[in-house]
Amino acid sequence: MAELLAPAGNPEALDAAIGEGADAVYLGLKSFNARLRSSNFAWNQFEGAVNALHRQGKKIYVTVNTVCEERETERLYRFLSYLNKIGPDGLIVQDFGVVRMCQEFFPNLELHGSTQMNVESAAGVNLLAKEGLQRVVLARELGLEEIRKIKSQTKTELEIFVHGALCVSESGLCLFSSFLGGKSANRGMCTQTCRRFYTAEMGEGSEQGYYFSPSDLQLIDHIPDLMQIGVESFKIEGRMKSAEYVGSVVAAYRYLMDHWQEDKKGSVAAAKRMLATDFARSKTTYWYNFKTNEAGVEKAGDAILNPKQAGGTGIYLGLIDKLQSADDETRRRAQETAAPDADPSSWQVQMACLKGGSYDPDPGDSIRLHKKDDTGRVSHKVRTVQTDEKGNRWIDIPTGFARGDAVYLLQTKSMSKRYNRVLPNDIGRFRQQPGAEKLPVLDLTPIAKNELSYFPEGLYMQVSTIGDMFAVQSQHPVRVILELNFETKADLLAHKTTLPFSKKQVIISLDPYCPAAIEDELSAHLDSFIADGFTTFVANNVAHIAMLREKGANIIAGPYLYTFNRWAVSWLENQNIGAFITPIENSYANLQETFEKNVRDRVMVTAYAYPTLFRMRFKLPSSYDFTYFTDKEGMEFKVNATPDGSFVMPEAPFSIVDKTEALDHEGFHRILIDFSKTKVSKGELKMVKNAMLKKLPVPETSRFNWRDGFYNPERMEEYKASNERAAEARKAQQHGRAGGKNRAPQRKSRNPRKTR
Repeated sequence: MAELLAPAGNPEALDAAIGEGADAVYLGLKSFNARLRSSNFAWNQFEGAVNALHRQGKKIYVTVNTVCEERETERLYRFLSYLNKIGPDGLIVQDFGVVRMCQEFFPNLELHGSTQMNVESAAGVNLLAKEGLQRVVLARELGLEEIRKIKSQTKTELEIFVHGALCVSESGLCLFSSFLGGKSANRGMCTQTCRRFYTAEMGEGSEQGYYFSPSDLQLIDHIPDLMQIGVESFKIEGRMKSAEYVGSVVAAYRYLMDHWQEDKKGSVAAAKRMLATDFARSKTTYWYNFKTNEAGVEKAGDAILNPKQAGGTGIYLGLIDKLQSADDETRRRAQETAAPDADPSSWQVQMACLKGGSYDPDPGDSIRLHKKDDTGRVSHKVRTVQTDEKGNRWIDIPTGFARGDAVYLLQTKSMSKRYNRVLPNDIGRFRQQPGAEKLPVLDLTPIAKNELSYFPEGLYMQVSTIGDMFAVQSQHPVRVILELNFETKADLLAHKTTLPFSKKQVIISLDPYCPAAIEDELSAHLDSFIADGFTTFVANNVAHIAMLREKGANIIAGPYLYTFNRWAVSWLENQNIGAFITPIENSYANLQETFEKNVRDRVMVTAYAYPTLFRMRFKLPSSYDFTYFTDKEGMEFKVNATPDGSFVMPEAPFSIVDKTEALDHEGFHRILIDFSKTKVSKGELKMVKNAMLKKLPVPETSRFNWRDGFYNPERMEEYKASNERAAEARKAQQHGRAGGKNRAPQRKSRNPRKTR
């Protein structure tokens, strides 16, 4: 019997999930999880939940599904040590470093590969299984036949998403939010930039829309088929959703899973009626109805995208028009109705008057508030409604929201239910927390003589067409990296063009998305390339590692095999990979910390690129008659639709070419100029070369995260607190000056303390 797995973003959602019959829940703690904006669980709540669920025969999985920087590895080690003591049923992981650390120190922790690991083929699943993972959460951009194929070729447990929000990007490959402000999706900080309102430059003028905001997944019709295939776990997305939402969705899928064999048609219809109260976006089955890769590439865009569909979930209630303080009675009611162990922020409320919606919320309704700058989203249950003398209707909302923020209805009171509490009433007895263990030092493997003959020092250039190989020939790169795509693949297989470089000077870079539909074909093509004399490849997916390793090729770990810490590097070393292209969203400081000077010859650094901000497996709908679009700040982007899918890039490139001499001095002797997905021009080549020689920054380019690193909420809080302390000190100083006229002068100390 397949497992029904539900989200538990807070204790109330946990109660709803278990109350409606979920077999297991997944949740996050306060760090290292991909939903840092949800409330998550405190240490004692988590320990209490593990204890209570195990008594009921239920399972609990913890999300540790973000990438970790080198400076965080000791904290990660302590966190894993804590989890090892508490004993959840599994950890959902993304970072290869987490896998490596658990292999070394915590072999009893069961590991599940996160959808962020970007696994969509049997080759990828089986490689992870050999590394000790018990389950893999498949990428969401797969069809029914692809899942059937994977299941037939592996004994590893498979978990798939069946309901909830979708990412428009291929799983684990989105850099958009990170590019715009360091809030990386790979770090649990995604600001859902794909769901924003954009202006597109059409042939007849500008048009606006939510061009990349996808519909929500709903696979209720396909559950019987998936159960017959043998999928082990059906996962509901929604750790940021309300308890009412979780309860209603779990109830529908539970009913169908329990009754479809008795009456398939009737039970599917009944489950759909139960989902009618899901006030989320319009629904899609996404890739499930397409039997071939080609059909999906052509038509999935129409199935998932609707430019008129706003990014928010629920029924639109309007924008916050007015705010005022809550009275004592409202604050008291909010505190009394909160859970005993609730965070105080959940019952610190203010009163708001909404404008622009078509429904007035009542007490007991669940709403969702979205900050207009997209820095926060919070679900909230309305407790108080007041009407003033002018007829304005005021509702209580959490503090921290302001005029112009949007509000949506998630559930009405009539839909909500009371559930038995899962957490024990007294969680004070659960007191374990991460300790102060010291992480043992990990040294990366020293470079053996002649080990990196395929990875010489010097300038590398990457291109997307064979024509552009001729264009960059004048720059005399030590190697040229050719992206394998629909165009270059056809040319190479047909031996259509005599290349301007020897085959040993050409490195073939593989696309980071490797679905089951093309897995066998790709493996056969790699055989052909190797037989033709190509020896070195850039792997960007775990499936590539499995394929290339058995063929005896030289493997360079590409930027999508994320190496943000030396433990991840060590895991890749154990796959017989000795050379690495650092992720483009990495920072210089983290790069230096990860790779000590004696191993920097293993590393290539990208110095110039038009980074793919997000990748879609499909062509855009035919109505998307544009290449360029802008956001509300006027930043310009371009989209390229091809038979390999669609790709969004910034119009202005990323550049640190003025830093290449300094990088070389620090031991990073391999520099990449990446013209992937863009046409190479002589003018741009000359400009980049001059900037490198003169050590000058290229105008109107982005540094991405190179200088400032990822957005760090802890650092921002420290900065904010420091500013507040400084302001208080200035205020006190000014107050002291004002009152000094009436004070007796202070005497100096006879023995003043020396300070450093």
